Amino acid sequence: MKQNIIPAIRLTAVCIVFFMGIYTLAIYGIAQLAPEKGKGETVIVNNKVAGWKLLGQKFTDDKYFWSRPSAVDYNAAGAGGSNKGPSNTDYLQQVRDRIDTVLVHNPGIKRADIPSELVTASGAGLDPHISVQGAYVQVNRIAKMRDKHPDKIRMLIDKNIEQPLAGMFGTQRVNVLRLNIDLDNLK
Repeated sequence: MKQNIIPAIRLTAVCIVFFMGIYTLAIYGIAQLAPEKGKGETVIVNNKVAGWKLLGQKFTDDKYFWSRPSAVDYNAAGAGGSNKGPSNTDYLQQVRDRIDTVLVHNPGIKRADIPSELVTASGAGLDPHISVQGAYVQVNRIAKMRDKHPDKIRMLIDKNIEQPLAGMFGTQRVNVLRLNIDLDNLK
């Protein structure tokens, strides 16, 4: 018994020192090389923090691009999904309600034109991006609300498209916060 307990205690002590000390300091050191020193990239508008680049925010006003729905109401302290599957009747009703809302606020689009991210929450509920199609679907509503030509809004979307990582990991996407800030600055 003694020959098993002593190595187990040593291994526990080594793991504690490594994971609580060395590993933590290494990650902290790497974070110091990142923008904002690992505290997250804030978006500054008029010398005020407008939000964070990598955290989704709630936009429901018709004059803005809408974000992806959040199962946690965009609360970063309680990030998480609903964990409801496609066979859950409550979840299906919630998606149907979101589809109806998108259709009501975006007349002229068809149900089949609505990308899934406009009616389903992401895993963490804090996704700051929508697809390019998700942005284009909202163009006519925003152009009408802001009394702008739809082509101006489309050009703004095109300017804000983020390419996949290294050109091959992921898809093209648009950061909703940055797009809406540019929309407010549109002349």
